[in-house]
Amino acid sequence: MIGSAAALTQVCMSLSALLGLLTLQIVILRRDRRDPINRRFLFCVRITMLLFVGRVLVALTGWQVFRIFVLLGAAFIPLAALLLTEGLLRRHAPPIAKHAIGWGTVFFVTSAFWYSGGIDPLRLYALLTFQMIGFLISGGLIVRRDRTALSASENITVTRIGLSLLLFIPLALGDFLMAVLHLPIQFSALGVLIMCWLAIGLGRTQIGHRVVIANFAVMVGAAILVGLLVGTITALDRDGFLLCSASVMTALLLVSILNDARALRTEEQSLGLLHYLAETDTDDPVAFLRDLRGHPLVEGAAMISRSSLAELQETTLQQIFEVAPVLRRSDPPKLGALADDHIAHLFERYSATHVILASDNPRVLIALSMPSLSASPMAELELKVVQRMAALMAQRRLDGE
Repeated sequence: MIGSAAALTQVCMSLSALLGLLTLQIVILRRDRRDPINRRFLFCVRITMLLFVGRVLVALTGWQVFRIFVLLGAAFIPLAALLLTEGLLRRHAPPIAKHAIGWGTVFFVTSAFWYSGGIDPLRLYALLTFQMIGFLISGGLIVRRDRTALSASENITVTRIGLSLLLFIPLALGDFLMAVLHLPIQFSALGVLIMCWLAIGLGRTQIGHRVVIANFAVMVGAAILVGLLVGTITALDRDGFLLCSASVMTALLLVSILNDARALRTEEQSLGLLHYLAETDTDDPVAFLRDLRGHPLVEGAAMISRSSLAELQETTLQQIFEVAPVLRRSDPPKLGALADDHIAHLFERYSATHVILASDNPRVLIALSMPSLSASPMAELELKVVQRMAALMAQRRLDGE
């Protein structure tokens, strides 16, 4: 039973790794496919995809000829890792290291076409040694890098890639030593999913290293606990516990990858007001605000002129907007009964959730109806920036006159 369960788990993990790599490839292509670092990263991703495609085809068809894909992918991995590391660090590896990786790649790529097991396990042990040498060279370059020569974002990227490499090495080692360690499956798919998760997370700079490590620890802990729980209920042996824990960990990582990729896509497609502000090319506050009313986030905004405010006391309005240039219906300032009546009148007459001061002389207000803003601190900040920019435009025009 464990044998068939192990084969099924292996196929599912390989397919999950392929889906994670495909998601990462889409993210990279969407960012900038022409960037030199991204081109090297794509090479790493596609080489790894080749390896897992071979594993899936061998498992589903039983045809050993597809081992060529597996062996080719494994042969190219040290070269891909070195090329990516050189690009990230903006420096070359020592010539002796480059020659060793280059000639080793040529040798193992050539040997991949002898797909039968006639030269195994000697070839597998030699390939393991070659991969470990490649990983150690790349890891050494990362550890000994000159941090001052790289920007903060570049150092974050290198640290994340180094962390994924650190986690991937023991899992890749287990693939070659399955028989020695009596492992039921190859666990390198987990290492690939971890790498994809960390790489996609690079686009979300608000997530720090501590949060990433904490999230990873939670996923590992949850996988182990579920494995122990299921193993206790069903009386699984060691192999059964490993299969269960690996399956849970695979599912958690895959869900995290897809969620992070979707969140990153949402952020990239955001129609935030800051994007509009960055592209505006007018110094006229009226034209600026008129264009703003057509923006999807504040579509339908009403411009309130001075004549429309004739029935309200000018001194009270001045008091209100000195305290709160951006009035929020959910949090109005407390300035007394008369000011409360003025504020309530503005919100009720224009069915607004926000009223912002666009110009103080002459007084121009903008009434917005955006209920979703109450749950979006970022959008609230964008609205304050809009108010400030419009006020500065109005003041500049006034000074110019």
